[in-house]
Amino acid sequence: MIRVVVVDDEPMVCAHLRVILGGADDIEVVAEAHDGAEAVEAVVRYRPDLVLMDLRMPGVDGLVAIERIGRLPAPPPVVALTTFDADSHVLAALRAGAAGFLVKSTAPQDLVELVRVAAAGHTVLSPIATARLVAASVAGQQRDAGTKARLRPLTDRELEVLICLGRGLSNADIARELSLSEATVKSYVSRMLVKIDCRNRTQAGVLAHEAGLVDPPV
Repeated sequence: MIRVVVVDDEPMVCAHLRVILGGADDIEVVAEAHDGAEAVEAVVRYRPDLVLMDLRMPGVDGLVAIERIGRLPAPPPVVALTTFDADSHVLAALRAGAAGFLVKSTAPQDLVELVRVAAAGHTVLSPIATARLVAASVAGQQRDAGTKARLRPLTDRELEVLICLGRGLSNADIARELSLSEATVKSYVSRMLVKIDCRNRTQAGVLAHEAGLVDPPV
């Protein structure tokens, strides 16, 4: 059973998500929260497998809550909920450690499947949408020297793996592209995340875009 905490300042949105997710045999909404502080308390109390987090809320907003949850022991993945996929808050959420994002208008059947994917530890976002968000944020600006400095400890192979993450490739895809086993890819990803101080592969993929390692979408 996938245990989910739903966070949104609109009770109707929470109720809507509860109905959709509750219709799946393998998903249970164990708690609702209406601001970031309540969200952190719910995670500590219920230890969910996944958090669906609205970003724009009064009081403690979703960005702060994502950072606080990330500092908890064995934190669950957090997927940002947004009204528009071009919302600048989405990129900030990914930088803060969100495992991905979902648009609130996602079709019910797709939402259920994406929750399963996210709970399994996979990225839930469109690589193209992420690339566009990053490209828009750095357009006309000089690349942050600190971003590239974070990549210096990486070996050439780890850098190749990072670029693949920036392109949104799965471990299986990376293994095929680089002629490695999936176990070896997992090992590279784990070591790389520690070296570049990223919480998850989504955050690492954003870093790859910000460092200019991935070609922008056409």
